[in-house]
Amino acid sequence: MGARAVCGQDFQELEAPTFGNLLRRLRDNRGVSRERLAFNAGVSASYITHLEKGDRGNPTREVVTALTRYLDRLVPLSTADRRQLDDLAGLGAGDFPSVAELRRAVTPEMTRTLELHNPNMAALMDTRSNLLAINDAWKDAFPGLSEHGNMLRWFFGNELATKVMVNWESDARLIARWMRALIGRSGNADGFADLIRELGEFPNFRHAWSEGGVEFAPHVFTLHMRNPVTGARRRVYAQTGRIDGASYPGQLLTILGLPG
Repeated sequence: MGARAVCGQDFQELEAPTFGNLLRRLRDNRGVSRERLAFNAGVSASYITHLEKGDRGNPTREVVTALTRYLDRLVPLSTADRRQLDDLAGLGAGDFPSVAELRRAVTPEMTRTLELHNPNMAALMDTRSNLLAINDAWKDAFPGLSEHGNMLRWFFGNELATKVMVNWESDARLIARWMRALIGRSGNADGFADLIRELGEFPNFRHAWSEGGVEFAPHVFTLHMRNPVTGARRRVYAQTGRIDGASYPGQLLTILGLPG
C-alpha cells in the first residue's frame, strides 16, 4: 500500500475489506501461522499466502468451510465475521451501475412517493450512499447536504454533521462496521474502493475505520438528531428497504423516517 499526505502527515491507504485481509486478521488474532492453518484446512501454505494477498480467485465453499471450521475451533468466530467471510468469498458480482444511470432509473412515481412522505424524511440512495432523490424534509434535516451528494461524505466531511447527529462518535463507529458488512454483501469490493479512498481524506473516518469490526445493519434503526440552529432534539425511526422492481434490482434503497 502506498502512503499519502493529509494535513502534512503521511498515512497508509485504507483497504476495502476482502476475503484475504479478513482471513489474515482472523489468523493473526489467533496467533496461528499460515502453515498451521493450511495443514488443518487441507490446503497448501502457498495457497493461504495467495488468498491473503488476493493473488488467487475466490476460494470454493469447501475451502471456506475448512478454514472457518479450524479458526472457529481455536477461538469461536462471531456470527458477523463468519457471515462476512462467506460474503467476501463470493466476489465478482460485476460492476455497479453508475450514479447517473441510477438517477435516470428513478421514476416520477418514486419521486412523488418521497414528496407524499413530507413532513417526514424520505430518500432514495444507492448502496454506496449516493443520493438519488430526496424530499424537502430530508434536505432540511441534513443542512449542507447537496441533493446529489453522498451521505457518508456529508457525515464524515461536513462539520455540521457533528452538530446534527447527537451521538456522532458512536454513530461513526457503527457506520464503519455497517460499511464493512455492506461491502461484503455486495460481492464487489472494488466498487467501493474509490469511496473509501475519498473518505480516507477525513481523519474522523480513518479513526472509525481503523477500529475494524463488522456489523450488519438492521432494517429499522434510530437516529438521534439535533437542529443545529435551535438545539432542539428529536428521535427519528429510519426504515430501509431495497427496490427490486426497478431497472437495477437491489441497487436502489429507500429510507423513510418517522418521528420517535
